Amino acid sequence: MSGRFRGAAHLPKQASRNQADPDELPRQRRGTTPQMHGRYPDFDVLRFAEHWDEPTRRLILDRVASPPPFRFFDAPEVETLTAFCDTVMHQIREPRIPVLAMVDEKLHTGRLDGFQYADMPDDRETWHLLARALDEEAQARGGGSFARVSEELRLDICGALADKELVGGTWSQIPRVFEVAMRAVLAAFYSHPWAWNEIGFPGPAYPRGYSRLGVNQHEAWTTDEAFEVDPVSDVRERGLE
Repeated sequence: MSGRFRGAAHLPKQASRNQADPDELPRQRRGTTPQMHGRYPDFDVLRFAEHWDEPTRRLILDRVASPPPFRFFDAPEVETLTAFCDTVMHQIREPRIPVLAMVDEKLHTGRLDGFQYADMPDDRETWHLLARALDEEAQARGGGSFARVSEELRLDICGALADKELVGGTWSQIPRVFEVAMRAVLAAFYSHPWAWNEIGFPGPAYPRGYSRLGVNQHEAWTTDEAFEVDPVSDVRERGLE
């Protein structure tokens, strides 16, 4: 396919607005994705909205048009935890999926996951403690609040958190905080239509359904991936595992 994007060194011969962005992905041409890039630049899941039943359509469109207000976190926590969510999901430019707003709604309404680690507090308390611990860690490393330090320092802190290298202080109260937080972050991020555009997911199958269920089979109404680099092998080859 002539329009396929093989990497930053092999830009498709299209208008400049369609060229690679700083993250070496094609620029989005149709629909919206986080930061307007993705592997499916001509894909817009919302064009399938007419095929969804009314309650589903209303729910999904509302995720785009009306992000929930913050009612669980206070203003300093919103600033710190928004920076955390954007850092771990690498949302460094607009448009961004309002991940924390959806996490806030989940915690405010008490729609929790139905289980809790024995060595962890309630998820609601866990998120409060995470905000405190992130700010304390940033300050211990010579900065201010987590949201006000450099992107490099935020990445270092999140990397250390993922590797379970942060101990003592508030961290001692939440030993599995990364697992708990990322469960909520990923669920929120990938429930949003902009994320579906990024990964080429055509949304709910009801009531139309899917018919091509074999390996590498695609429905006639979906689009082909426009980025040939396998992310798994690419990460391994660049030593980023």
